[in-house]
Amino acid sequence: MQHLKLGIPKGSLENATISLFQQAGWKISSDSRNYFPSINDPEIKCALVRSQEMAPYVANGILDLGLTGKDWILETEADVVEICQLIYSKSSDQPCRWVLVVPKESPIQSLEDLQGKRIATELTSFTKRYLAERNIDASVEFSWGATEAKVVEGLVDAVVEITETGSTIKAHGLRIVCDLLHTETHLISNRNTLSDPWKKEKIEQIATLLQASLKARQKVALKMNVPSNCLEEVVGILPSLHAPTVNHLFDKEWLAVETVVDSHEVRNLIPRLKSAGAEGILEYELRKMV
Repeated sequence: MQHLKLGIPKGSLENATISLFQQAGWKISSDSRNYFPSINDPEIKCALVRSQEMAPYVANGILDLGLTGKDWILETEADVVEICQLIYSKSSDQPCRWVLVVPKESPIQSLEDLQGKRIATELTSFTKRYLAERNIDASVEFSWGATEAKVVEGLVDAVVEITETGSTIKAHGLRIVCDLLHTETHLISNRNTLSDPWKKEKIEQIATLLQASLKARQKVALKMNVPSNCLEEVVGILPSLHAPTVNHLFDKEWLAVETVVDSHEVRNLIPRLKSAGAEGILEYELRKMV
């Protein structure tokens, strides 16, 4: 039997990735002592790999498929094929940002002010290229961790750090000067893997279902009963992909209306629908949306 070798990012994205795969239909079982989680698909073999190392492993064929951030693809300059973008993280479904951070009272106000300064970051290669492209001569050194602390303690003039909301940076008395890179997770493969028809089809299956699962997270389904004389007003309120589904109930004076809407719209929609005559309004989550 052929197998697809799949890399699951170990660390901050691990649980979020396993949760996404479960929603897509694959149950991955992992524990801290096992780098080769089991999966309920005999055609897939999993390995836990640090996001920073994923792209090189995929590029050289040790893995057929993997998930890692755009930041680490750019950092390693690995020759991979980006199958699709998957915007999710450990705590939200928003892209993360690599930002230039300095102490609140620092005189550094722009990238140009970094001339001759010392910067610490885990994203060294990308940062060096980014500054060189803008003719900024600064010393960029690798940080093994606790990057923000280095600028707090005055060990460096600035750091380039990843953040989702910036709240932790602000809480440490630091200031974001500018964004260098917005990054999101990508499903990646390599050209040799994609030249195998069986593996290519399997990868397309995984990509379709992962994307469908993420799309479903932004939507909910609404069902309701509507008197026939209120139908036009209710349908006028409802957004939908094409048009709401409308069916007659056993009582011909009533209709069942169903549609899919953005989840953030529901809190405003339900009171309006009720005022327009809708009753028995139900909201339920979706698992996949293709």
